[in-house]
Amino acid sequence: MNYHFIAIGGAVMHNLALELSFNGHLVTGSDDEIFEPAKSRLAAQGLLPENFGWYPEKITTEIDAIVLGMHAKGDNPELLKAKDLGIPIYSFPEFIYEQSKSKKRLVIAGSHGKTTSTGMLMHILKTCGVDFDYLVGSLIPGYDRMVRISNAPVVIIEGDEYLTSPLDHRPKFIHYQAHAAMITGIAWDHVNVFPTEEIYQAQFQSLLNTMDKENPRFFWFQGDADLAEMAHASMIFNESYQAPEFQVTSNGVTVKIDTHAFSLPFFGEHNLQNAAGVVKMAETVGLDAFQAWKALETFPGTAKRLEKMVDTEKLTIYRDFAHAPSKVEATVKAVADQYKTSRFLAVFEVHTYSSLNPEFMGRYKNTLNPAEDVWILFDPHVFELKKMEVPLATTIEARFGKGRALNNPQLMLEEVRQTLHQHQNEHCVLLLMSSGNLGGLQPENFLV
Repeated sequence: MNYHFIAIGGAVMHNLALELSFNGHLVTGSDDEIFEPAKSRLAAQGLLPENFGWYPEKITTEIDAIVLGMHAKGDNPELLKAKDLGIPIYSFPEFIYEQSKSKKRLVIAGSHGKTTSTGMLMHILKTCGVDFDYLVGSLIPGYDRMVRISNAPVVIIEGDEYLTSPLDHRPKFIHYQAHAAMITGIAWDHVNVFPTEEIYQAQFQSLLNTMDKENPRFFWFQGDADLAEMAHASMIFNESYQAPEFQVTSNGVTVKIDTHAFSLPFFGEHNLQNAAGVVKMAETVGLDAFQAWKALETFPGTAKRLEKMVDTEKLTIYRDFAHAPSKVEATVKAVADQYKTSRFLAVFEVHTYSSLNPEFMGRYKNTLNPAEDVWILFDPHVFELKKMEVPLATTIEARFGKGRALNNPQLMLEEVRQTLHQHQNEHCVLLLMSSGNLGGLQPENFLV
């Protein structure tokens, strides 16, 4: 088959392009800008466009289908040409469904924790010898791509509530028609697209409404009141889950399930509650709870999700993608609980549209409180690009309730290193949270 990708540089888009090329299909693509690591990965497989931009002359009747990325606009000249020629056009969720119609579709959704949860489920099935396809939002250790398309009987999908494409403003996850779905929790996000909590919550109801009609199964976190209400009103099979009791160890936690104890290499109550849900998802493909928990003893984690970057006698540094208030709160609490005898320093970068919004920013109030030393990094240029007023540092500090707000990453680095130096006689743990690039700083820059 001959596929052309409009906006090939996206995280999932370029991985899907790589997978189709790997499977022997002819793949071409366009984009107005492509960043690393997509740029290098596409170049290595001969898929990087020679020139950036949109070229309608690339669109011919020899193309079997167009895959349209969210980055493209509705008036994209290549898209308009494809419409004129009558070439089938798919968003990537629609394309994944087309490739998965005959498979058992397991979808993991939620405002936070879905990438790690998807990675957990992938690890369980792989460890237990179950063949599966997948779509996950981050590169997982042990996998070459974020997408796999094969003849496997099962597909695991990280379900995103964000808009499908420029032509389809419904959430991505409705297209998958899940046989089994897990929702980790609902906490308002993406305020530029979902202006009220009610609209945001409705997206998750649409996931349930579009599940496969034959024996659908829905698993949900027991501690989320909105999910509880949704489940109780639902006519489909549903079951709640919660974190098992656990004990902190030097390498993670130990949990006891029935009469068995499992040593897990990760920590944080939110990770454990997600693991409990994932175990139930694994049971839908014939694995029992013992097999699933046992497999999780070797789970390697996912990139930028409480990823340990530095670990010395005096300093441990974690990197995390946390950006929404619920994610920040859960991540900070996890580190505080795990390192109760260490000096806890936290850095958070205000980066997403929601976090920049002056009203929404107030939802971060007290989320950083468990850390003893806190810095909030912001870039005035990011506010300007989004045509938003640049707030005063004191305004940001007031909305977070704790921490020193700085718009200079080098100054922040100096202050963090100075604090680490002051506490060099005790163990310190430093948590770096950002969905951006943290002003270009890398974890090793913080070493003193």
